[in-house]
Amino acid sequence: MEYFPLYHRFTNETVLVVGGGDIALRKITLITKGDARVKVVAPNIRPDIQDNPQCDCHLKTFEAQDLDGVKLVIAATEIAELNQQVSQLAKSKGLLINVVDSPELCNVIFPSIVDRSPLVIAITSSGKAPVLARSVRAKLESTIPASFGHLAQLAAKYRNKVKQTFTKLDDRRDFWEKIINGVTAEHIYAGRKAEAEQVLQSQLESPEVRANGEVYLVGAGPGDPDLLTFKALRLMQQADVVLYDALVSDAIMELVRRDAKRIYVGKRRANHALPQEALNQKLVDLALEGKRVLRLKGGDPFIFGRGGEEIELLAEQNIPFQVVPGITAASGCSSYSGIPLTHRDYAQSVRFVTGHLKDGSANLPWAELTAQKQTLVFYMGLNGINFICEQLIQHGRSPETPIALIQKGTTPEQKVFIGTLATMPEIVEREKPQAPTLTIVGEVVTLHEKLKWR
Repeated sequence: MEYFPLYHRFTNETVLVVGGGDIALRKITLITKGDARVKVVAPNIRPDIQDNPQCDCHLKTFEAQDLDGVKLVIAATEIAELNQQVSQLAKSKGLLINVVDSPELCNVIFPSIVDRSPLVIAITSSGKAPVLARSVRAKLESTIPASFGHLAQLAAKYRNKVKQTFTKLDDRRDFWEKIINGVTAEHIYAGRKAEAEQVLQSQLESPEVRANGEVYLVGAGPGDPDLLTFKALRLMQQADVVLYDALVSDAIMELVRRDAKRIYVGKRRANHALPQEALNQKLVDLALEGKRVLRLKGGDPFIFGRGGEEIELLAEQNIPFQVVPGITAASGCSSYSGIPLTHRDYAQSVRFVTGHLKDGSANLPWAELTAQKQTLVFYMGLNGINFICEQLIQHGRSPETPIALIQKGTTPEQKVFIGTLATMPEIVEREKPQAPTLTIVGEVVTLHEKLKWR
């Protein structure tokens, strides 16, 4: 281990920064987060550094006496000879010295930091591969909730009380694991601090009483797992039970917690694995058993996903729940197909329409759907494509209006069929695309060949 990791408290201590340019600004921005006083020495100092109330700026060249009374020295100039001089003098006085981009001149280096104060995670490559350290940091940033620090603060508040309640170390550890990985933590992440503290207190007073669970209604997006949100991934990794539908791809299901119980509740045309009312009640029942229940839905739960129906009963039963939006199919499929839904030259509005027509009925405001410079997006419209094209033409849309049918958008199996309202029925008959599909109608479709990137 070339560098031993330590955390320093610089509150009300003085840190010397030699340099006043862009490099110095980056270091000053970082070090002032620790409430240090910063002494800046340079012939020229950026105005925004001079305006910083934590900075004491000296417009002059560096001198040896500038090292007096400081705890840490940062050489942040572009002059190699000056940086080396600062390093040698600092080391001779037994001071901590960091020279930017010159690890051989340092006795301390600055790590990449994940800041969830009071939880702080530092990553270093010992100055050998800073880009690699930043890459690790990015991965951690994506998996640790922004409100993780609030959870640490809550734990600190109850630390002594937990210690008094559980005299054995193993019992305390088990208690904190349940808190940090359970409902209390989810309340914190959702911004419900009072509810989190209430659950913690109840668990502390009656540790054997099982708290009710929670339901996570999560949008899985249109298929590509890279389009999941950070929050969706986190909840997928901690759920006890997962109820998933037919539009959730295998690649996304691979990211679900391995030991979670999986219940398929998919709906295909005229084939529902679980009736909607039974599904709604199932969510309630599982939560009342104390389970963390993940309801994983393709696309976005509130856009033709019946998400509102599924959480209505939860709200009536006072079951805690969270709703995590997902990238809806219209946005994902159009982007991956190079078809912008709006464009100044072609469309100033976009309309999402369900194409899942009941009994072939014309239960849509067709006259409104023929407006010019408007993009139409039909969800679940494959079986009704002939009827949709026919009705749009009959109500005034030109038969030559461009139309795209996107099969399994955003996935490796994505395929785009381009035609017009007049020709698309024949294209579907000939090519026989498979669900799930999304249909886009409008002049923006003409941009597909130019803008497609997959």
